[in-house]
Amino acid sequence: MKDVMAGLQQTNSEKILLSWVRQNTRQYPEVNVVNFSSSWNDGLAFNALIHSHRPELFDWSAVEKKTSAIDRLEHAFSKAEQHLGIERLLDSEDVAVSHPDKKSIIMYVTSLFRVLPQSISMEAIQEVESLPSATSAGITHVTTEEHYQIQTQQRFSQQVRNPHVRTCFM
Repeated sequence: MKDVMAGLQQTNSEKILLSWVRQNTRQYPEVNVVNFSSSWNDGLAFNALIHSHRPELFDWSAVEKKTSAIDRLEHAFSKAEQHLGIERLLDSEDVAVSHPDKKSIIMYVTSLFRVLPQSISMEAIQEVESLPSATSAGITHVTTEEHYQIQTQQRFSQQVRNPHVRTCFM
């Protein structure tokens, strides 16, 4: 029973952490975090999370212009280390793969969570709970088509909630 409760608590902690990330990266249309693996491999999510709290640290458009995931990851990890005091726990080369290690990503995002403001809305938590069950259950293998469908659904829901936000579809 104790193992079941520990697993449940971890799942709830992950949901809260994912809710916080999604809430704080919502204003970045090219970022759609649906898990703690493939959603982070291009470096945009790390940069968006930092920029959402500390926009004075860097120009977002400069990050968007970087063509290499490793360059974007290096940028985020450097800013977090220099300005937030977060140790480099991840190597860019280990994250810039199709499915980075989930536990490593959670560990690093938790470090960000500890130093950045932590308010989480109930709407953000409910949104995470409405994600496809494979994503919220911690299964990190999402096909390209499924990822595209999730992104499209999120962008559509953003437009419905705020019709003044322009969204670009790829």
